Amino acid sequence: MPTTAVSGSASGIGAAVCQALRAAGHRIIGIDREHAEVIADLSSAAGRQAAISAVLEQSAGVLDGLVCCAGVGSSALSNTIVAVNYFGVTELLDGLVGALAKGHEPAAVVIGSVAATHGNPELQPMVAAMLAGNEALTLEHANALEKSSVAYASSKYAVTCNVRSRAVPWAKQGIRLNVVAPGAVETPLHQASLNDPRFAKAVREFVAPLGRAGHPEEIAQVVAFLLSSQASFIHASVMFVDGGMDAMVRPARF
Repeated sequence: MPTTAVSGSASGIGAAVCQALRAAGHRIIGIDREHAEVIADLSSAAGRQAAISAVLEQSAGVLDGLVCCAGVGSSALSNTIVAVNYFGVTELLDGLVGALAKGHEPAAVVIGSVAATHGNPELQPMVAAMLAGNEALTLEHANALEKSSVAYASSKYAVTCNVRSRAVPWAKQGIRLNVVAPGAVETPLHQASLNDPRFAKAVREFVAPLGRAGHPEEIAQVVAFLLSSQASFIHASVMFVDGGMDAMVRPARF
């Protein structure tokens, strides 16, 4: 039975991932602020380290899979967005890579976003700060932003870059690592954006070519595939599960 850790396991995409993986025979170690095997707040360095220590203890130091689903949307404060969406992911990857290296056909998936390809987030100074691992400077940049949506896109762009930078070192340890980039998905985060007067109109009007938002189960099925032996030659890739949003916005770039 594979042992897989899933952050953000209590709701939304994370909960759907846990359900799909359990159905596939995985033992799940969920990480969330409540209703999980590991209770931790990934917005702080102390919370991340507590999560890593608890997962290592519960897994006896051996993981076959890791899914980083925990994240916050544009309705949150900019500093919380970057703390959770970037540092809450990269520190879990750093802290659990050794356990994955001991696993059987180990693989990991990070939940990114189609937002990473929109609005030129690569031009934001905070991206360089994130990729340098400088959380203090990143938070300084985040606090100066007028729009939290910029922090969200930047965090998802930076975490995708971070994953792709691990292609060679993780492959040398026998670990596959990929990004799933959803578009709009019917989750509590999506609903929070719909309820936020700053973003509600844009969210309602930005509809994928397929004419609807996705469902958490549709994202979870792709995650389960990427963790399986059927995806044995897929590594350091970004898989869009967005109903065609990325192609609609930038048809000539891929």
